[in-house]
Amino acid sequence: MQTPTTLVLGASPNPERYSFLATNLLKEKGYTVYPFGIKKGQIGDLTIINEWPNQGAIDTVTLYVGPDGQAEYYQAILELAPRRIIFNPGTENPILKSMATEKGMETIEACTLVMLKTGQY
Repeated sequence: MQTPTTLVLGASPNPERYSFLATNLLKEKGYTVYPFGIKKGQIGDLTIINEWPNQGAIDTVTLYVGPDGQAEYYQAILELAPRRIIFNPGTENPILKSMATEKGMETIEACTLVMLKTGQY
């Protein structure tokens, strides 16, 4: 059985960043992960992708980019048609939330790390 795929938007090769920690924990928990970021680098054995994915179904987009940086991704996120979008602390965005809700996507304001560690993911 294939596990749901998560796109980590704002992935960073810096081990102190939450996107780095979330990518590692998602992989550790058995999820398929696409770490997408503007910086090149690695997160464990995963290469950070710098081109927007256009293959495969994305179940979840988890955001690690603030509201101001999200605008350029609105259309691309909506075209992926994920089942849900997770707005991690500091990424809450009523504009994107409204757009996603209108398209029938679930939106959650929560911490991906906490969700994973408490079995709520």
